[in-house]
Amino acid sequence: MRHKKFKTIITVFVLLGCILFASYIHITNGVFDISVKDIFKTILGIEENEQFKLVIFEFRLPRIIIAAVVGVGLALAGVVLQGMTRNPLADPGILGINAGAGAAIVLFMFFFQVQVTQADIQDWLAILLMPIFGFVGGGLAAFIIFSFAYKQKRLDMQRLILTGIAINSGFSALSMYFSLKMNASDFEAAAVWMNGSIYNADWLFVWTILPWVVILSIYLFWKAHLLDYFQLGEENMVSLGIETEVEKRKLMMASVGLVSACVSVSGSIGFIGLIAPHIAKQLVGNHHRSVIIISALMGAFLLIFSDFIGKTVFAPSELSVGIVVSIIGIPYFLYLLVKTKS
Repeated sequence: MRHKKFKTIITVFVLLGCILFASYIHITNGVFDISVKDIFKTILGIEENEQFKLVIFEFRLPRIIIAAVVGVGLALAGVVLQGMTRNPLADPGILGINAGAGAAIVLFMFFFQVQVTQADIQDWLAILLMPIFGFVGGGLAAFIIFSFAYKQKRLDMQRLILTGIAINSGFSALSMYFSLKMNASDFEAAAVWMNGSIYNADWLFVWTILPWVVILSIYLFWKAHLLDYFQLGEENMVSLGIETEVEKRKLMMASVGLVSACVSVSGSIGFIGLIAPHIAKQLVGNHHRSVIIISALMGAFLLIFSDFIGKTVFAPSELSVGIVVSIIGIPYFLYLLVKTKS
């Protein structure tokens, strides 16, 4: 037990170092390079350089924070889905929860004419309401998926994946249909957002998503022991006096809440919820309290680093972070599929 705790602590510090390194290269590099010395001087207020202040505080720092927070939220949603279903391939993006939340937000953008990719949004109330609309869409997707995935009162893994793929396609088509009905500027904004993008993130987005992720992350850490019990089977959980269906609903709502908040500011970014929990389990084992911590840090690192790759590899053009993550995630998903089959 002590060895496992020590290993977890070491892994936490290593991942924190990776996050700091990714943040460092992200904030110092880009179309406009800034030295570490100038960054510290600007942040501490030692030197008043308006150009540096604009780049650091208005563009790069909010973007890094959003990447970290979204990475944490998507990773934790993946931990919950994989733990609850005992399916190593479960992921909010693959199961269609991302698509459900995204479709609801596209409808919100269509009817209220809100562009989530603009950094100078005036209607702050509309932006604060977006996670709630995403929650409704994600919740509806989750309800449909789990309704069809049950067979003889048991969750059928094959049905879960197949239903998730179908729901994903259906909600993605709905998003595309309404985005095509928008005017040219709104369509362009919606198209960029649907591919998964955080390049125009600002402090309003940070304050919109932060309460959701912080509160729900604490709740899931508190409920982590239930994910350990789910590995024993639902019959054993019932014998221990645990109301499995009630706890499932609570965990699912928390997971949908995380996904909805993340999708509302970053669009649909897949595979973080698949990759981060698997790497975490390889590093610290299957104890979910440790897995949640490591997955959160891994998700933050993956998204910060992927966003850095997206903004620098094709500079001055930028590649959406969702595309970068997919380039990494698709081979990893195929690897897991082959491994699970064998």
